[in-house]
Amino acid sequence: MDYIAGNYDVIVVGAGHAGCEAALASARLGCRTAIFVMNLDSIANMPCNPSVGGTGKGHLVREIDALGGEMGKVTDKSLIQLKVLNKAKGPAVYSLRAQVDRKKYHAIMKNTLEMQENLDIKQAEIVEIIVEGEGDKRHITAVKARTGAIYSCKAAVLATGTYLGGKVIIGDVSIESGPDGLFPAKMLAESLKKHGIELFRFKTGTPARINRRSIDFSKAVEQPGDDVITPFSFETGKIEIEQVPCWLIHTNEETHKVIRDNLHRSPLYSGAIEGIGTRYCPSIEDKIVKFADKPSHQVFIEPMGLNTQEMYLQGMSSSLPEDVQVQMIKTLPGLENVSIMRTGYAIEYYCVNPAQLDTSLELKNTGGLFCAGQINGSSGYEEAAAQGLIAGINAAHKVLGRPKLVLDRSQAYIGVLIDDLVTKGVREPYRIMTSRAEYRLLLRQDNADLRLTPIGYEIGLISKERYEKFLRKWEAINREIERLQKTTVPPGEKLSSLLEKKNSTPVKTGIKLAELLKRPEISYEDLAEVDSERPELDYQVREQVAIAIKYEGYIKRQMQQVEQFKKLENRKIPDDIDYEAIHGLRIEARQKLGKIRPLSVGQASRIAGVSPADIAVLMIYLEKYTGKK
Repeated sequence: MDYIAGNYDVIVVGAGHAGCEAALASARLGCRTAIFVMNLDSIANMPCNPSVGGTGKGHLVREIDALGGEMGKVTDKSLIQLKVLNKAKGPAVYSLRAQVDRKKYHAIMKNTLEMQENLDIKQAEIVEIIVEGEGDKRHITAVKARTGAIYSCKAAVLATGTYLGGKVIIGDVSIESGPDGLFPAKMLAESLKKHGIELFRFKTGTPARINRRSIDFSKAVEQPGDDVITPFSFETGKIEIEQVPCWLIHTNEETHKVIRDNLHRSPLYSGAIEGIGTRYCPSIEDKIVKFADKPSHQVFIEPMGLNTQEMYLQGMSSSLPEDVQVQMIKTLPGLENVSIMRTGYAIEYYCVNPAQLDTSLELKNTGGLFCAGQINGSSGYEEAAAQGLIAGINAAHKVLGRPKLVLDRSQAYIGVLIDDLVTKGVREPYRIMTSRAEYRLLLRQDNADLRLTPIGYEIGLISKERYEKFLRKWEAINREIERLQKTTVPPGEKLSSLLEKKNSTPVKTGIKLAELLKRPEISYEDLAEVDSERPELDYQVREQVAIAIKYEGYIKRQMQQVEQFKKLENRKIPDDIDYEAIHGLRIEARQKLGKIRPLSVGQASRIAGVSPADIAVLMIYLEKYTGKK
């Protein structure tokens, strides 16, 4: 029997990484919020790799933290190993990656939710969204649980992860299930379809977990963490822990033969899997087929935590039958006597077509209903958390009557992620990468706070104390840059000795410290030999100073590109424009523009199927259109 069980400003459905960030943001902005989860023990679960960050993904985590989100803080408290990736390349692509204690991460995030003012946590399956009104007046008003409990709301965030219509597949065995053997969300998908929301099926997968005690580590190569741990959160102090190593092994011809001999039993090739999988994290059977010329593939053995013997086989994701997985894994060096604790599997689930969302992550046909995470066709904990933060902020802003928060492509990787999803749509699970960002030299992981903390403070997620500390850092950076630009090092023995030691071109006259620092072979630390007035500065300040000076020319060039980008972004397109009435637009362009309804000429230019010629026609029409108003 249906009954009214509660009244909230914002309701969040799902408590994975997207849901946690959405609920915390909404509650911290003063909205009475409820978060619903199928099982309290799955809050902030890591059903796949027990890690946070990686190339591009580490940028997202730092941006989440800079805006006032939680993922970076919880990662710092639960990490067991950390590395900075791409250190051999430039600072634009440096990325943090942490191995975390899976259970500890869950426990810390769950407690954070439990202690958050304005936030209620409820274990229940939401089976229906209740929508009132027609056309532009359609708006979500409540959600209904399987028990018949109805919870009213002014806005809601769907963050269903891989639970929505979840189906686990191992060989020819198919089970209606969420990840880790948890219940799937079966009925909500039908409710969304009933309300005209377009859904499709994606799939992801995960490898087997094995018992550490059954591994012969003498046949593996140890992979230690970095000597110095760089925190994800700008608020975290120095981290000193004994890091846990990961281990590297490789597949071999025997492994590949087992897979090839059993491809006919793989649901990927038998047609049992209909969902589209991620290109950038393929299963091992997919690798063997698509990269048949490679004699081996890397497999990383990674710990699931400190108080468990479970180990994760990164690179061995598979949906092959259980007996084949056992045979295959036992061909790997050091795993000849392996004990498998959890079998690998593929999981299919429903997503919404993200082209139905605007850049605030609100559904265009249903006011107040936001979507975040894998339901939008993305993959990865970090992509989910980033969307959850933005969706939670915008759901709260909807309730509070504040303007939408939209980050553009020149401000953040979060902006790149969301713009790609809602403008280009997805044909496969979307993964962020540094190559997707046009302005990646400006969007570095080290300067996320300089870019976004003022925004986090303005909307109310950054405390005054943290903001004042941030301002002191900013002032210290600018002060030191100015000092280096003005200070001249006179010619002499100290300068000659430094240049000779660093194999740098000698100078006969004095030289500015900034000009010295621009030389690739000279670091900020090297300047200490010739800089007697050098102040004591925090590492983060020194890092920003060095990058700003060394890459000054490249940064200025990208800033000019951003100015051109902003001109198109600021050329807004009226909501009521009729693309069918624009003569000269190709049919495909009319259809795509009419469906996505971009907010600006810049967004329109990024829609697949809209050519530069179409944009030229559109801009001419807009000149006439605005002239008539």
